[in-house]
Amino acid sequence: MLRTIQTLFVKTFTDAEQESAVKTRMGAAKINKRLIVICILVAFGLSMIRYFSEVDFTANFLRSLGAGHAAASFEALMFASANAQLWRLAWWAGLIILFYLIIPALVILFYFKEKLSDYGLKFKGAFKDIQLYFIMLCVMVPLVLFFSTTRSFQARYPFYTLHAGESLFPNFMIWECLYFLQFFSLEFFFRGFMVHGLKNRFGFYSVFVMTIPYCMIHFGKPLPETLAAIIAGIVLGVLSLKSRSILLGVLIHFSVAISMDLCSLWQKGLL
Repeated sequence: MLRTIQTLFVKTFTDAEQESAVKTRMGAAKINKRLIVICILVAFGLSMIRYFSEVDFTANFLRSLGAGHAAASFEALMFASANAQLWRLAWWAGLIILFYLIIPALVILFYFKEKLSDYGLKFKGAFKDIQLYFIMLCVMVPLVLFFSTTRSFQARYPFYTLHAGESLFPNFMIWECLYFLQFFSLEFFFRGFMVHGLKNRFGFYSVFVMTIPYCMIHFGKPLPETLAAIIAGIVLGVLSLKSRSILLGVLIHFSVAISMDLCSLWQKGLL
C-alpha cells in the first residue's frame, strides 16, 4: 500500500514537473490563451450553476427578459407538478452537465481544436491503479457508516427525499442515473478540464489549483464532508494526472456517493 501511494505521488510529481518544464520553456514568450480561457470558463461555469440552480433566480431572470409566461410555467413545473422534487433535482443536474461537461467539451473540440482524450476522457490505462479504488472504499465506507448516524447527514442525503411508502422505482432510480451523470461531468470539469488543461503551466501543482474551487463547491454541506473534499480532490486529481484519465475517479466518486445515499436510507429505515 505504501509503495502504491509513493508511486502515485512521487512518480506523478516527477513526470508532471518534467513535462511542465518543457512545455513552459517552449511557450515562455507567448500569452497562454488556453490557460486564460480555462480559468475564465471555470469561474463562469461555477457562477452560472450557483445562481441558476436557484429556481426563484431563474424565474426572475426569465421575467427580466419579458418571458413572464415561461417563468410561470417553469415555477409550476418546479413546485406544483406531480414530480416537482425530481424536476428540481433534474434542473440542477442539467446545469452541471451543461457547464461542467458540454460547454468545456465544445471549447476543447472547436476552440482549442484538441482531443477530449487529452483531457481525461480515455479508457486506455484508466484502471491500471484499480487497487486504489478498493483502498479508498475500505477507508471511506466505514466513515460513511459512522457519519450516516448524524442528523445533519440524514437531513442532506439522499438528495431525492423518499416519501412514506414511496418505492425506489422509478423516481429515485431516475435520480440516481442523473446523479451519476453529474458526477461524470464534475470529474471531467475538475480532474479533466482543469487538471489536464493547467498541467502544462502548473505541472503537478495544477492538482492543488483545482482543489480550491472543488472544496468551495462543498460549502453548505456538513463540515466533515467539506474537509474530506480537500483530501479527495487531491487524491483524485493525482490519479487523473498519473493515468491521464478521469474514469477511475468517476468510479470512486460515485461509489462513495451511492454508499452515502444507501446508508442514509438504511438509517431512516427506508431500505
